[in-house]
Formats: sequence, C-alpha cells, structure tokens
Amino acid sequence: MNYLVHLFLSDPSPGSLLGNLMGDFVKGRLDDRFPSAIRRGLEQHRRIDAFAQTNVHFRRSRNRIDPSFGHYRGILVDIFYDHFLAKNWTQHHPLPLEDFARESYRLLEDHFALLPEGLQRIVPQMIARNWLVSYGQVGTIDRVLRQISGRLKHPNPLAAGGSELREHYAPLETDCRRFLEEAQGFMAESLQTK
Repeated sequence: MNYLVHLFLSDPSPGSLLGNLMGDFVKGRLDDRFPSAIRRGLEQHRRIDAFAQTNVHFRRSRNRIDPSFGHYRGILVDIFYDHFLAKNWTQHHPLPLEDFARESYRLLEDHFALLPEGLQRIVPQMIARNWLVSYGQVGTIDRVLRQISGRLKHPNPLAAGGSELREHYAPLETDCRRFLEEAQGFMAESLQTK
C-alpha cells in the first residue's frame, strides 16, 4: 500500500522496481511464476516490510495512532509515510518526483501483462490520478484511505484515518524521516550481501 516508499527503497533495476510494486499482491512462496529480477524485487518488498515491523521509528508512529484503529494502524503508517516521502521528495532523491513517477508508470504500462490481477485493476487509476505525486497532498491521503476502506471485505475504521495524520503530523513526519534513513542503510547493506 505504500507504493512510493517501496519504489524509493528498491534497487533501480526495472525488475526490482516491478517486484516491489507487486509485493502487496503476491502472497505465499516465491516460485518460478516470475522472472528472477521480479522475484528479487518481491524479496526486497518483503524485507522492507519485515524491517518496518521491527523498526523503532515505525513502531513509534504506529503507537501514536489511536488504539481504536487496531491492526489498521500499520496500514495508516504505510500510507502516511508515502505522504511524507512525496511531500519531502527533494530531500531524498535527485530526480524530480514527477519524472520518477512518470518512469514508474511507464514501467507498469510496459509490463502490464506480468502484473497480478489486483495491481492491474488499480494501475489505470494510479496513472490517471498520478498517485505517486498526489500523495504529497493531505486531501489525497483522505481519498486513498476511503478507497482502501471500501475495498476491504470487513468493516474497518480506515476512512477516518486522516484525522490521525493531522493530529500527529509533525512527530509522524520526524519518525518517517528517521525510518527512511535507517531503511536505506538496511537495504544498501542487504543488497551488498546478496
């Protein structure tokens, strides 16, 4: 759900970028269904998710959110971190976000047939609404949370999550910056050991 963070932390090869984008839609054991470059990206996606679950800054962000959101707090933090990364993109990446997003969309379009069905369904909206760039606007986060809430099978509080972003904005932004710094170091180290 945090597409921009996963793209940002991915190694820059096309296969890895695709695998990182596909990660939330591919469950179970990674087998030969996908080319090795995409499998590498899927593995990176899973390493990032596992790192986040144990990272002190990510956990601090999750604990800032009202406990009534339950296990959805992690989803909220994922989406909030995409917001902060988009908003502060120039502090983290030399390529303008608009160019980075355009390249990411082109990659999705060029390899559309390889994408899992769930990702295929959202790619047209992602491109048409320029999700990766628009995440920098708080209003977009409200809309994204309503859409995710509506797609889930069970009743959930996600649609009201934007209030938590507004209430804890500055400390969440600090947590995100520190998380990204540590996650970049973790990914750089894990890529060297592969």
